[in-house]
Amino acid sequence: MAALITENFKFVSLFFKSKDVMIFNGLIALGTVASQTAYNVFAFECPCSSGRNYRYGLAAIGVPALVFFLVGIMMNRSTWDLVSECRLRKCWKLSGAAAFAVLGTITGRGVVAPLTWSVISLLQGQAYTCALSEFVDPSTLEGFPSDQGPEVMAKFPCRESVPTELRDFWDEINRRLKYESQLIGWLLVAGMCLTVFLMLCMKRCSSPLGYLQEDYWSQYRSNENALFQHTAAVHARLLAAENVKSFFGFVAGTEEDKEQLAEHHNASPICSTNWNRVTGVYLYREKHGLPLYSRLNKWSTYSLENDVEAMEKEMDMLS
Repeated sequence: MAALITENFKFVSLFFKSKDVMIFNGLIALGTVASQTAYNVFAFECPCSSGRNYRYGLAAIGVPALVFFLVGIMMNRSTWDLVSECRLRKCWKLSGAAAFAVLGTITGRGVVAPLTWSVISLLQGQAYTCALSEFVDPSTLEGFPSDQGPEVMAKFPCRESVPTELRDFWDEINRRLKYESQLIGWLLVAGMCLTVFLMLCMKRCSSPLGYLQEDYWSQYRSNENALFQHTAAVHARLLAAENVKSFFGFVAGTEEDKEQLAEHHNASPICSTNWNRVTGVYLYREKHGLPLYSRLNKWSTYSLENDVEAMEKEMDMLS
């Protein structure tokens, strides 16, 4: 039971491990809303033709959502952590819980923009109205001529294309389709909110850590990532400067570059083995009761002990 609780915590903590992730997801959602609104205003044009409406309406909702999903997957660092894990340590070393956790966090973050696009499309109703207009049953409309088929119904998204004698039905058909579209949209919103709420509850209930330590872990990962990226950029610049200096005999850098070169006399290349040790999937782990918050934290801890054999064994473990 304890192991199951711990694995559940590892899964949900991957999704909510950083406040920066939540903020980033919020910005993605806002950007998607703006993109969807601009698309409806400037680009959406229903063909108002039987057979084409359905394909165009579904494409207007589904294709951008698919593109957003693929872009979200590609922009997610966890995707490339998983790729690196499979390349360096083979995917078969991933336990079922670890694989579920990683794929869950990748998918969870990847669906933010697609779901936002789909919800906004449904709430606005234009794409749904275009797609489903030809399937409206004329017999459900009081006073509507019974001899009209899908070809005529498909013209209703374009009011100017509707035959003059049928334009009085335009408002009713438009309201009905928008009602259906917005109902589906609000149900999707409710489902999303309920899912996020249940995941947050699962995180709080299954976490072996206290709230303060979870918050500390989130801050640690954000700070480690920021410091690592900045230091890596400086290290790469210093190493490049040293190589350029060895070739030309001098470096035409800025005052800041010269100060850094004077402060750090050399920037030695880092061996691939150490790069590989700090690259890949990581789930929360402890050593003798002390938390290890990342692969870098784990590498640093074992490096201090100078136990290469233990490090090699430990760095291959995910949980």
